[in-house]
Amino acid sequence: MAWWGDADETRVLIAPDHDTNGNVSGNVLSLRHPKTGNKACYLYFDEELLELHWFKQSYGSWFLGDYVCEDGRLYTATPVDPVFILLPIFDEARMKKKDDPGKFRQLDEILYVQGYEGYQQLASIAEKSMQIVCDFKEVGSTKFFRLNDSMVLRWLSYKVS
Repeated sequence: MAWWGDADETRVLIAPDHDTNGNVSGNVLSLRHPKTGNKACYLYFDEELLELHWFKQSYGSWFLGDYVCEDGRLYTATPVDPVFILLPIFDEARMKKKDDPGKFRQLDEILYVQGYEGYQQLASIAEKSMQIVCDFKEVGSTKFFRLNDSMVLRWLSYKVS
């Protein structure tokens, strides 16, 4: 079972506050980490993607009102640019060969990654954010995307500076 699987227990989560009354609900997604390709956990709500991390000291507890979180686990959710998460799957989807820039593909085809259903929930932000690094064509109401290396380099240079 994944580390977030025991949802009945109270946990301490440090995350950006998007709602003043504290009633925030989102979806925990399993996506591939862009560097390692291993399964990683993300929280998706309000069109924002947050990477989840957890930290546990050997000895420690949290006091939450009248409740004690005995094992002392601490979860953090940090904002992450969805382009970083989506770059590897857009790169694979274009099926680039040597000098050929690759194929244009529909977004739903690109976001279908076997074993990672969470990508399909990112369709709305993927369409908006990936236009920064992709060539796209519209045929009727359907958009087709292809990752563009020069646009990716320009975007990465912007992120660095």
